[in-house]
Amino acid sequence: MNQANIEQLAQASCSDPFACLGHQHTEHGDVINAWLPGARQVKVRSLGSGKLLGEASSEGDSSFFCLTLKTKTPIQPYYFDVSTKEGGYKRVDPYQFQEQAYHAVHFVDHQPHNVYSQLGAQLLKLDTGLSETVCGTRFAVYAPNASAVSLIGEFNWWDGSALPMQKTDLGYWVLFVPGIEEGARYKYQLKDRYGNVLPHKADPVGFYADQYPSHASLVYDHDQYQWQDESWREQAEKNKYTHPMSIYEVQLGSWKRKIQGNEASYLSYRELAEQLIPYVKHMGYTHLELLPVSEYPFDGSWGYQPVGLFAPTSRFGCPDDFKYFVDQCHQQGIGVIIDWVPAHFPEDGHGLARFDGTHVYEYEDPRKGWHPDWNSCIYDFGKDTVRQFLVASALYWLDKFHIDGLRVDAVASMLYLDYSREEGEWVPNVDGGNHNYEAISLLKWMNEEVYKAFPHAMTIAEESTSFARVSRPVFEGGLGFGFKWNMGWMHDSLHYITKDPSYRRYHHNEMTFSMVYAFDENFVLPLSHDEVVHGKGSLLRKMPGDEWQQAANLRCYAAFMYAHPGKKLNFMGNEIGQAAEWNHDSSIQWHLLDFDKHLGIQTLYRKLNHLYRQTPALYECDHQPHGFEWIDHHNAEQSILSFMRKSADGRQKVYAISNFTPVPREHFRLGVDESGDYQLLLNSDDSDYWGSGYETSTHLEAELQPWHGRAHSVRFNLPPLATLYLLYNADE
Repeated sequence: MNQANIEQLAQASCSDPFACLGHQHTEHGDVINAWLPGARQVKVRSLGSGKLLGEASSEGDSSFFCLTLKTKTPIQPYYFDVSTKEGGYKRVDPYQFQEQAYHAVHFVDHQPHNVYSQLGAQLLKLDTGLSETVCGTRFAVYAPNASAVSLIGEFNWWDGSALPMQKTDLGYWVLFVPGIEEGARYKYQLKDRYGNVLPHKADPVGFYADQYPSHASLVYDHDQYQWQDESWREQAEKNKYTHPMSIYEVQLGSWKRKIQGNEASYLSYRELAEQLIPYVKHMGYTHLELLPVSEYPFDGSWGYQPVGLFAPTSRFGCPDDFKYFVDQCHQQGIGVIIDWVPAHFPEDGHGLARFDGTHVYEYEDPRKGWHPDWNSCIYDFGKDTVRQFLVASALYWLDKFHIDGLRVDAVASMLYLDYSREEGEWVPNVDGGNHNYEAISLLKWMNEEVYKAFPHAMTIAEESTSFARVSRPVFEGGLGFGFKWNMGWMHDSLHYITKDPSYRRYHHNEMTFSMVYAFDENFVLPLSHDEVVHGKGSLLRKMPGDEWQQAANLRCYAAFMYAHPGKKLNFMGNEIGQAAEWNHDSSIQWHLLDFDKHLGIQTLYRKLNHLYRQTPALYECDHQPHGFEWIDHHNAEQSILSFMRKSADGRQKVYAISNFTPVPREHFRLGVDESGDYQLLLNSDDSDYWGSGYETSTHLEAELQPWHGRAHSVRFNLPPLATLYLLYNADE
C-alpha cells in the first residue's frame, strides 16, 4: 500500500477501503493488508483450522500491517490474532467480504420495504463453506455527498479510523463486520465533501436507539419475538367503515407515572400492557392511538419531532417490549394506531438534517425546506430516496410491529406550499399554484403501498382544509387515505359548547353545519390532545357555568358526539373530566376519580363506548347518508337538536335529542317514524353520571300524532343540559 492510502486511513478519509485492505492481488504477489489501530503484533490465521498463515509486518508505529502470501491459491476466510498493549483480541477481517457488503444495495430501490430489510444494521450469517458460519452485522447508510464514512461504536472504541466504509456508485456506504452482535451501540462518522468532520450521526434506518446523551443506534434482531396475535390478524380484515371505532388517544409518557422514591418515572411498555390495556378494555374503547412512538430527542415535542422513523422510543423499553405491548392489545381485542410524522424532522445534530453536509433528506431552498411553525426541516418529497425512505417507514410499523393503522400528522402542511407562509416566503409549483405536487404524489403512493401490502390496516389523515377526496381511493382521484379527522366538526362544536347557554341560540348553525359535508369524507370525530394544551384548558374547563353545569355540558356534548355520524376519538383525561389541561411532564389526574362528579363522567364515557359498540344504528352507516336523518335542526330558540341514526338494514333506529340549555322541557314531543315501543337507551343527566336525575320516561309508546313531519310522535320530559337516546327495534 502506498503512503497516500496509509494517510487516508489514518485520517479517516478513505472512501474505497476494499481497494487497499483485505486480500489484494499486486504486481509483487498476493498480500493481506490490515488497518488495526493500537495493534502491536498481528498474526493471520485460517478461520477454519486456525492454521497460521503468517505474521503481518508494520513500519514503525503505523497501524498498517501487511502479510505477503507465499501462494496465489485463493485463501480460505481468515482472521487476525492481534496483540495490543492492553492484551489481545481476535477479529475476522471485514474487508474480505466485499460482495456480502455490496449486496445490501443491489436491490434497495426496487421496493420500499427493501429500505428496512437491506439498509441500517442487518444481522447476517454467512456461509463460507466451513463448518461454522460467520456471524456479524452488515451496515449500509445513504450519504451520497460525503467524502468518507466510518463505522464507530463500542466495538472499536468510537475510533473513526478503525472501520472505514465503502462508497458505492449509488451513494450508499457499506460494510459487513463479523462479530458485531445484537445490542452493539454504533454511529456513523461522516466527513463532508470538503473533508470536514460532521457531528456523529445515528442510523437513519436504525431499529433501536439510546436516549440522551449518546443517541447511539443499537443493533437489533427483529426475528426473536414470537407473536401470539394470529386470531386478531385473521379477524382484522373486517370492514372498518361499517364497524364501531372508538379511539382512546394516549401519550404513553403521561397517561400514568410510577413513583420511585421522590420522583415519578415512566411506565415501561410492559407495565403499560399490564395497566393501560385492561383500562381501555374496561372503558369499551376499540382502539388505542399512540402519540408518536418513533424515537425523538425532546420530551416537550410529545414525539412530533422524530429522528428515528424506524425505532420505537427506548424511553419505555426495547423494541421487543413494544411488540409485546401491541401483541397484548391484540390478544385483548384492541387495535393499535400510531401517529406517524412524515411532514418534518428536527435539526438535532445526530439526526437527518444536512446528513452528509448537504441536504440529503430536506429541501435545500428554505422556502420549501424549513417549517416556520415548528422550526424544523421539511422532507424533500421529490427525491426518490426520500420517498422510498418515508414509504418504507410506513410499511415498517405495519410489518414488524403489527400496527393496525397510521394516523398521518400535519397532512395540510404537506399539501400546501404556502402553509403558514406569507407572500414571497414560498415557491409556487410549476403551474403557479400552491399545491405541493411532490407531497401529494408521495401520499398517494404511500397509501397505495400500505393497502396493497396490508389490506387490513388503515391510514388516517390529520387534514384541516377543504382539500378534496382525502379519504377516497387513489384510483378514484383521491389521496388514498382510509379516514380523515373532521377538524371542522371539532372546531365548530367546541366553539358552540363553550358559549354560555343563553347565547347558544345565536350559534345554532355551528352544531348543524357539519352535516352539510359529513359524508364527503370518511370522518373521525376528534377531541384530541391539541384541544387541551397551550392555555386552551381541559375539556371540562372549557364548559361554561358552575361546577354542576360544567359537568352537565361535558356529558351532554360527549353523548351528542357519540350519536353524530363518524368514528370517535377522545384524548386521555377527557373521560374522567380532567380539571387541568394536559401536561406531558405529569400523569393524568387519576385522584379526581375519588369524587362523584368525575367518577360519574367516567361512567358515562364507559356507557357510551359500550352502547356505541352494541348498537349497529350508531356505527354501521357512519359514512353513508341514508343512515342519518334530521328530526329537527331548526329549534335554535330552545337550543335543542334532534336526529335519527339507522342501521344498514333500517330496522334499528336511535333518536338522539340534545338539550343544550339548563332549562328542562316538560312534555317535550318528538316526531318518530313508527308506532310501537321506544326504549330510553341513554340519558346523560342520569344520577349515575352525577346528573340531576330529572325524571323522564324509560319506555315510551308512540302516539298517532304527527310531529316534525312524521306520522307518529312520543312525549317525554327532556332534562336540562342533557342528551337522550331513544331506541326503536323493528324486530322487538
